[in-house]
Amino acid sequence: MNARSTQPQNLLIGRDESWMQFNRRVLEEAQDTSNPLLERVKFLAITASNLDEFIEIRVAGLLQRIEDGYTDIGPEGVTPQQTLEALTEDMHSFMTQQYACWNQELQPALHEAGVRVLGWNELGDTAKEAATSFYQREVDPLLTPITIDPAHPFPRVLNKALCIALLLRRKRKGTAGPVLGVVTVPRALPRLVPLPCCSPGTHDFILLHDLIEKHAAGMYRGYEILSKAAFRVTRNSNLYFQEEEARSLLETVRTELHNRRKGDAVRLEIERRADAEIIDRLRINFELDELQVYRTDGPVNLSRLMNLYSDAPRPDLKFAPFVPHELRLNRKSADLFDELRHRDILLHHPYDSYDAVVGYIESAAADPNVISIKQTLYRTSSDSPMFRALVDAAQSKEVTVVVELMARFDEASNIRWARDLEDAGVQVFHGIVGLKTHCKLALLVRRDPDGTIRRYAHLGTGNYNPNTARFYTDLSLLTSDAAITAGVHSVFNYLTAHSESDDYAPLFVAPLTLAESFIRLIARETEHAKAGQPAHIIAKMNSLLEQSVIEALYAASQAGVQVDLIVRGICAIRPGLKGVSDNIRVRSIVGRFLEHSRIFYFANAGEEEFYCGSADWMPRNLFERCEVVFPVKDAQLCARLRNEILAAYLADTVKTRLLAGDGKYHRVRETALGKSLPAFSSQDFFMRVAEGKASADDIPKLPEEEQPKPKVPAKKVSSRRRVAAD
Repeated sequence: MNARSTQPQNLLIGRDESWMQFNRRVLEEAQDTSNPLLERVKFLAITASNLDEFIEIRVAGLLQRIEDGYTDIGPEGVTPQQTLEALTEDMHSFMTQQYACWNQELQPALHEAGVRVLGWNELGDTAKEAATSFYQREVDPLLTPITIDPAHPFPRVLNKALCIALLLRRKRKGTAGPVLGVVTVPRALPRLVPLPCCSPGTHDFILLHDLIEKHAAGMYRGYEILSKAAFRVTRNSNLYFQEEEARSLLETVRTELHNRRKGDAVRLEIERRADAEIIDRLRINFELDELQVYRTDGPVNLSRLMNLYSDAPRPDLKFAPFVPHELRLNRKSADLFDELRHRDILLHHPYDSYDAVVGYIESAAADPNVISIKQTLYRTSSDSPMFRALVDAAQSKEVTVVVELMARFDEASNIRWARDLEDAGVQVFHGIVGLKTHCKLALLVRRDPDGTIRRYAHLGTGNYNPNTARFYTDLSLLTSDAAITAGVHSVFNYLTAHSESDDYAPLFVAPLTLAESFIRLIARETEHAKAGQPAHIIAKMNSLLEQSVIEALYAASQAGVQVDLIVRGICAIRPGLKGVSDNIRVRSIVGRFLEHSRIFYFANAGEEEFYCGSADWMPRNLFERCEVVFPVKDAQLCARLRNEILAAYLADTVKTRLLAGDGKYHRVRETALGKSLPAFSSQDFFMRVAEGKASADDIPKLPEEEQPKPKVPAKKVSSRRRVAAD
C-alpha cells in the first residue's frame, strides 16, 4: 500500500480504540431522547461502569507492559506507549461527553419530570431535618475521619471506594500549615439518600457524599475546613499468579482477590472544583501522572446513578414491562424429557423465558430416573434456583459441577459456590489449568421408561444466571441428539480428567478444534464462491479480534463471499476497503437488551449450516478458554434462525450502527441507505413475536443494494498487505 493510498495505514482496528467506540455507542443510548428518561440514566451509568472495568484491566495492563519495558509494535501497528497516549486523550474526551450528558440533558429533564438530585442549599427545612436525622442515625456511626500527619500515614484507599479529601488548618495559633484529611464514604449505605418530597409525584434525593461534606465540621473539631472534594481511585485489578505453581487454585485465587483491592493506582477521579493543593497531594501520594487525573464536572462515579434508576418509583420513565414467552410442551408429551426424545428445542432469551432452562435442571434434580447431572458454572446469581437444585440432587444422584473460579469480578462468589457445593456432596472441579471454563453445558443421564439409558443436554450461549437472562439475548438448545450429547460427554471428560479426544464432532471445542474448524468453514465458503456456488457468511458475536480469522474473512471477501458480521463490541476488521473487504459489512446493535448470543451461518453451496455457542472470535476464546460451539440440525429450528432471528438483526434500522473502514460507527438512519428504509427494531420485533403479535413475515425486505449478490472475485491481496501497510 503506497503512501498516497486513501485506505487506512493498517488493516486492523486497534482493540482498545474499538472498545472506546463501543462505549460511545452505549453513551448514544443515554443521549437518545426516544429512550425513556430513567433508561437513559441507566445507560449513562453503564458507560461509567464499563469504563471502570476497562481502566482497571486494559489500561492497567498497558501500564504494566510499559513499566516492564515492552516497546513492541502490535498487530495494529503501534507500541504500548502510543496506544496509552491515544487512549488517555480519548478517555478524557469521553468523560467530558458523559458529564455533558448528565448536566445538560439528563439532570434538567429529570428535574422537570419530578426526579431531583439536590444539593444541600436547594433543600427545604423539612428535607434538611430528614437528611440530618439520617446522617446522625445511619451515617455518622460508620465514619472514620483521618488526618494525615507523621503519626497517621495516608490510609490504604480501596479500589473504587468513594472518599472525601479535606484541606484542614488548625484553629490554634502557631501550628503548621494545612494538612489533609480523608473520610471514606461507607459502601454499605445508598449513594443517593431519599428525601421527603414537597409535592405529590416528586422524588428528591441528595448524594451521600454531599451530606457527609455538609457535616464534616463535626468530625474535625479544632480545624478550619479550607476546601473539600470527593475523589475515587481506580486500581490495577488484574490477578497475577502462576497456576502451575499453585498448590490449590481456589486458595490462590482467594488470596489474589485481597491483593486486587490494593493494586497500584491507575486513575484518580476528583471533582473539578477541588483545590489545586488537594489534587496535587493526592496525585503525589498515589504516584500518578497529571494525565491520570480525571476532573469531573459533577458527582464522582456516575455508575452510582444506577441507584436512581432502581430507587425512583417511576415506571412511566422506564421501558414497559415485558413478559417472555413460556415454553409449551406438545400436549401429548408426558414431560420435558418425553418432548426432547421427539424434537430439539431452541430458546431465544429473554424473549423465550429462561424458566425452561431452570426447569430442565430442577426436573433432573427431582426425577428419580435421572442418574447423573454434570454442569458448568461460569457466572450465576446469588439466589440461583439451579444452585439449590444441584445441592438437592446431590443427595440421591451423581452430581458433577465444573466451577470457573476466575470469572472476572465474580471470583469471590464462585469460591463460595464451590465450597457450598462440595459441602453438599457435589463433585466440584475447576477445569483445565491455564484455561478458563467458559462453555455452557448441562448433561443429564436418565433411565427412560423404555429402559434405555439416554443422555439429554442443554447447550447455551449465555451463563446459567436467571437474573441476567432477563436482559441478555442468548440462545439455548435442549436436545437428546445422540451425537451432540456424546460430544458433551467427551467435553466433560476433558474438563475433569484432561482426557483429550481426537474428535468432538459435531461440536467444535476450544482450544482443541474450534479455531481450525471456523477457519476451515470460512475457507470452504471461499472455495464455493470461486466455483460460482452460493457462498454467504453471517456471524453474530460480542467481539471479533483474532487475526487469523480476520485474514480468512478478507480472503473470503476477495473471492466474492458476502460476509455479514453482527458484532456488538470490539471489532478489529475494517469493512468496505477496496480490493480487501469490499464484500464485508459490520453491524453493531446496542439497545434495551445486551446482545450476547453467538450465531454462525454458512451458506455452503446451498447445504446451509448453523452453529451457536459460547465463543467469540477472540484469541482468548479460541486459544485460552474451554469453549463449545454446537450445530443446530433440526430444519424448523434452522428456519427460525435464518428467517426470523438473523433476518431481523440484518433488517434493524433503529438500533444498528454500521462500521466504516476508518473505524467509526454510523447509525443506519444517518447513512444514505437509511433514508430509504422503514424504522425497524429487531429487539422490539422479538418482543412482539414472543407476545404472538408478529412473525417473520413482518420483517422488512432489504432493498436491492443491501441484498447479497454475486461479486467478481477481486485481485488477491498479498498476506503481507492483509496484515499491515508496506
